[in-house]
Amino acid sequence: MLRTIKVPIALTLVSAVVITSILAMWLTIKEHERLYTASVEQDLNVLTANLADELSGVLVSSVPPTEQLRQELATLASYQHILEARVYNSAGELIYEQGRAEYNTSVPLSDLLTQSPATFSMDDKLIATRHIINDDTKVGYLMIVNDVETPVSNSWQTLMLHVLPFVAVALLLTIAVALVLLDRWLTPLSKLSAFTQRLSYSKDYTQRFDARSANEVGQLAAHINTLLDAIEAELTINQEQNQTLIEQQQTMTHLANFDSLTSLPNRQFVMDNLRLELARAKRLEKDIALLFFDLDGFKGINDSLGHEIGDLILIEVAERVTTMLRDGDLVARLGGDEFIIVPDRDVTDVSLKNLANRVIDAFRDPFHFRGLALTVGVSIGIAKASEASFELSQLMSNADLAMYRSKAKGRGIYTIFTNEMVESHKRKLSIANSIDQGLAENEFVLYYQPKVAKDGTLVGFEALIRWHHSEFGMINPAEFIPIAEQSGRISAITKWVIERVSAELPLLQSIFTYKFRVAINLSGHDLRHLGLFDMIHSIFTEQQVNPEYIEFEVTESAYLENFAFANKFFRRLSNMGCAIALDDFGTGYSSLSYLTQITIDTLKIDRQFVRELETSERSRLVTNSIIDLAKRLSLTICAEGIECVSQWEYLLDHGCDHVQGYLFSKPIPLEDVAALPERFTFPGRTSSYDNSVQ
Repeated sequence: MLRTIKVPIALTLVSAVVITSILAMWLTIKEHERLYTASVEQDLNVLTANLADELSGVLVSSVPPTEQLRQELATLASYQHILEARVYNSAGELIYEQGRAEYNTSVPLSDLLTQSPATFSMDDKLIATRHIINDDTKVGYLMIVNDVETPVSNSWQTLMLHVLPFVAVALLLTIAVALVLLDRWLTPLSKLSAFTQRLSYSKDYTQRFDARSANEVGQLAAHINTLLDAIEAELTINQEQNQTLIEQQQTMTHLANFDSLTSLPNRQFVMDNLRLELARAKRLEKDIALLFFDLDGFKGINDSLGHEIGDLILIEVAERVTTMLRDGDLVARLGGDEFIIVPDRDVTDVSLKNLANRVIDAFRDPFHFRGLALTVGVSIGIAKASEASFELSQLMSNADLAMYRSKAKGRGIYTIFTNEMVESHKRKLSIANSIDQGLAENEFVLYYQPKVAKDGTLVGFEALIRWHHSEFGMINPAEFIPIAEQSGRISAITKWVIERVSAELPLLQSIFTYKFRVAINLSGHDLRHLGLFDMIHSIFTEQQVNPEYIEFEVTESAYLENFAFANKFFRRLSNMGCAIALDDFGTGYSSLSYLTQITIDTLKIDRQFVRELETSERSRLVTNSIIDLAKRLSLTICAEGIECVSQWEYLLDHGCDHVQGYLFSKPIPLEDVAALPERFTFPGRTSSYDNSVQ
C-alpha cells in the first residue's frame, strides 16, 4: 500500500482531539468535585453553626440533655451523607453521639475541639467543628462528619452518564470534520506527489503541475514548475551538446579511420582490418592478396605546381580507383601518394593481373586541372598473405618490394612478389648499410669517360663513380646510386666525388695542358641539400680548384623537381665559373618553357634517342629538334651513348658540338687516362664536316 502523509497526520489529529477531550473531561470532573465539595462545605458550615446555636440552651440546663440532644440532632437524619454528629461539654467530654461510629481520626480530639471553628477534610471526609456558646460562654463543642467521596463519585458518574454521549458525538463529528478538512487540504499535496512520481517514471519534463492555491502547496508546486523549466532548458542544452558531441565523435572516428583528403580508409583502419582478416584467412585456410601502388611522377607535379594541384590529383586518383573496383574490394590511402587495394574475392594470379591492369588503364587518361593536362601513372606491387606466413608486416613488406621492382623496371607496370625479391632486398640493405664503410675504406674509385668535340679533340671528361665492394665485388652505379638516394647517403657520396675530382684534377691538368672540363653528376637529392653550395665552395677553396675546369650535370627531372632551389643554386655555381649541363634532355617534361628561366650551358641528348637514330624516324626528329632548339638558345649540345661512327657522323652533320660514348672510350680509371689520344680519328669516316676539315 502506498505510504501517505495523511495517515500519520490523521492519527496525530485524532489522538490530539481524543486526548484533548479526555483532558477536558478530567478537568471538568475535577472542577465539579471542587465546586461540589465547596458547596457541601458551605452547607455543612451553615448547618453546624445553626445546630450549635440551638444546642446552646440545651447544654446549660441541669437536666441531662441526652433526650433533648437526640431531638435536636434528629433533624440530621434527613441529610443522607452526614455520617455522625458528636456533642462535647466544655471539658471536651463526649456527652452525645449520633450516627455511625465509623470515623476515627488520628488527630487528638482535644486538638479538633480547641481549634477555632473550622471545616477541614480528612480521609475523604469533611469534618466541621463549632463552639457551642451561651451568653458568650463556651458551654460545649459540636462536631459533624460529612461523607464527601460518595456523593462526589455519584455526582461525576451521573454527570458522565448524561454528558458522555454528547461528548462522544461531538468528538466523532469533530474528528470527521477534521479528517474531511485534512483530506481537502492535503489533496493538492497528494496530487503534487503523484505528479512528481509520474514525472520520475516518464522523464517527460515538459509537463507542468496546475497549482491554483496560494498556500505553501501552491508555492511548492510553483517552485517545482520553475525547477522543471530549468531542467527542460538544461535538457535542451544537454541534448544539443550531446548531439554536438556525437557528431564530433563521429567526425573524430571518421578522421581516425578515414583519410581527410580522399575520404578513403587510412593506414590505421586498413591495418586493423587486415590483422583480423589475416587471422580469419589463416584459420579458414584461405588466402588474401594485397595490391600496393604509388603514383609515378607525382612528386614532380606536387613540387612544381604546388600542393593544391597535388591534392586535387590525389582526390581524383581515389575516385578513379574506387569506381573501377568491385563491391567488397577495399582501397585505402596509406599516406602521401601510396595506396593499397585488398580484393574481396578471387585472389588467383589471373584475377590479380586483371585487376592490376584495370588500375593501370584507369590512369591512361591525363588529369585536367586549370587548363593543364597532367599524366600520372602507377607502379603496382602484388603480394599474397600465404607467402608472408599471414604476417601483416611481412605482407606489406612483400608488396612494397614488388612495387619498387615495378618502378625499377620502368614504372607504369605491376609486379607479383617472388621470394627472389627478398634476397634482392637483403642485398640492397647490405649495400645501403655498407656505403659509409666503403667511403671510409676507399672502396670507391673514379672512372673518367672522355668527351669529344666535332673534330675529335678531347675537350673534357665525365667523372663516374665505381665501387669495389668487399663482399659483392664491383657494383654498378645504376644499382647503388638509387639505394644511396633512398637511404639518404647520396650526399656523402656526392661530397666524396667532388673531393676526389678536386684532388685528381691537378694530375689531369698535367696530362692535358689545354683547357678542358670535368663533369660531376648531381642527383635530385643533392639539390635538396641546403648546404651544397657552401660545401662545394669550401672544397674548391681548400684544394685550390679553378671552377672553370668543372662542369656540374643534373637530369632534367631533378632540376625541375627542385626548380626554385636548383635555379638559384646553379646560378651561383655559374657565377663562380662552373659550367652547367642538363642531362637526359627530352625524356622528362613536355613543356619547354622552363628553358627560358634556367641557368645552363649545355644540353645533353639522352642515349635512347642516339641509340634509335638509325631505326626510328621519331628519334631522328626529336634529336634534330633538340639540336635546333639548343642552337637557337645559344647552348652547347652534347650527345651521349655514341657507339658507332654513323651515329657520330649523323650528329656532326646536324650540328652537335660534343659527343661521348664507347666509340671513343669506356669509362677508365685515372691511371689509364694518360693513354688517351688528344684527338680521335676513325678510318673510312665520310662526314661532310670531316672532309671540310681535311
